[in-house]
Amino acid sequence: MDITYYDHGTQAERWERARMFFDAKDYAAAARVLGGLVEEAPEQTGPRLLLARAYYHSAQLRRAEAELRVIVERDPVEHYARLMLGRTLERQGRHKEAGPHLRLASALAGDFSGL
Repeated sequence: MDITYYDHGTQAERWERARMFFDAKDYAAAARVLGGLVEEAPEQTGPRLLLARAYYHSAQLRRAEAELRVIVERDPVEHYARLMLGRTLERQGRHKEAGPHLRLASALAGDFSGL
């Protein structure tokens, strides 16, 4: 498939296309579209978080980690990004690093039972 397909259309059209790929579990295609959106609007959390999720689900864990770290650096109380970062680190066998992120995600979500 031609790469221009992933970059074609307005940001809103590409966002919708990325979500359709993601919902269809074509995470690699979703990541291709989302990568361009994140480049164009790096300050937006939504596309970056979905990009991280697409990377996670397609086992591109280092890429997922990098995107999630950008989000939590900018917004330390973004609980879902914290949760995903913790899970991404766990999946890489980095349990000690994952723990603080998972505990903080639980606290931010109002679940204090695991603390």
